[in-house]
Amino acid sequence: MMNDEVSAFIENLNQPWQIEVSNQLRQMVHKTIPEAEERIQYKKPHFLKHGHYAAVISPSKDAIAFMIMNATGLAFPKGFEGPAERKWLKIRQGDTPDYDLLANLLVQASNTL
Repeated sequence: MMNDEVSAFIENLNQPWQIEVSNQLRQMVHKTIPEAEERIQYKKPHFLKHGHYAAVISPSKDAIAFMIMNATGLAFPKGFEGPAERKWLKIRQGDTPDYDLLANLLVQASNTL
């Protein structure tokens, strides 16, 4: 379910490419986890499945980090950062993220939520 606060947050990002990437990530999360709830928490969009954190979109000045929660035990390709329980990929201007790969990892991570 789309949340107006999250829509406003994304539309107010500084760079057009950040808005585009965030919207694509958001759509990918909702396709991957149809029952996902979204909300602004800690000043960024969080996606929850059954009340548990599944993913976060975290913008910074020069990147959008997409964080996958509940990631312990999953195999992440090169380029992901973070501790075992949560991994993120920093997407910068000009990058072409593999949304299918992200969706696949998100499915695996959120299966047990």
